[in-house]
Amino acid sequence: MRKLFAGLVIAVSGALLIGGTAGAAPAPPLPVPDGFFSGILPELTNPAGSLPGSNDFSCKPTAEHPEPVILVHGTGGGQQTNWGKYAPLLANEGYCVFSLTYGGVPGMPWPVSAIGGMLPIEQSAQQFGDFVDRVLASTGATKVNLVGHSQGTLMPSYYLKFLGGADKVDKYVSLAPLWKGIDALGVSQLAPTVKRLGLQEVQAQTVEQLCGACFQMAAGTDFMNKMNEGGPYVPQVTYTNIMTRYDEAVVPYTAGFLEAPNATNIVVQDACSLDYAEHAGIAADPIAATHVLNALDPEHPRPVPCFFVPPFTG
Repeated sequence: MRKLFAGLVIAVSGALLIGGTAGAAPAPPLPVPDGFFSGILPELTNPAGSLPGSNDFSCKPTAEHPEPVILVHGTGGGQQTNWGKYAPLLANEGYCVFSLTYGGVPGMPWPVSAIGGMLPIEQSAQQFGDFVDRVLASTGATKVNLVGHSQGTLMPSYYLKFLGGADKVDKYVSLAPLWKGIDALGVSQLAPTVKRLGLQEVQAQTVEQLCGACFQMAAGTDFMNKMNEGGPYVPQVTYTNIMTRYDEAVVPYTAGFLEAPNATNIVVQDACSLDYAEHAGIAADPIAATHVLNALDPEHPRPVPCFFVPPFTG
């Protein structure tokens, strides 16, 4: 009798243990903040850290989302400050999410070290390529997907075209892209003026020391001409360009509108005139974010909403 009772206790305990494990509630979703500036507080409270849901190098991609997503910030941004919305959003969707701060001025302490995209794009692209290799090695994936903003839509293209990255990227989603170069405040006229006046060395020793990438992105520069020779796209990659008519940095906003068989161009206001997101805001705009999710997972598209989105917030 004693043995029977002990056996029943063990059996019931085992059933409870198994049942409790099988019925355990999944982890709650990460909070997804609103607004482009939502990544600043995490940087202040966790300097040089990673946003919740990002940079878990033990993450293994699922069958539903077999390719990790790398978030690529814009000029002056960083792995936290640029992506307060997208890191938790994509993690909640089941993606392995990664982000880096590239192009920081070497040897600078925090908070200057958190300001990325300042080095010449060629140097940043080398850093980016090393990061892609690290993500592929840790996750076991064969390719990554990219979500870039501003300079982060252009710099990876250098890696794809000139540094052997074309076979390591599947989908390339760009927020506020600038494939044709920008002309905000007439900056495209600066390079020819500097050449005409023989001031290249002065520029190299002054403004380019502060931001080597800034003048490379102007329309008509040697860098942009090199990028567009034969077109900025590579055939192995699928591109989605997401633009806003109210972009005050990528001028004209159509600098990101470039047709090709492997590219889709989206201007958010074409389907939603209530969306006033501008250059920064589009990187947290929930309407643009739906386009991003559909670009990353085109087999399971979701309806794109339309509602009022104020500028500078997303």
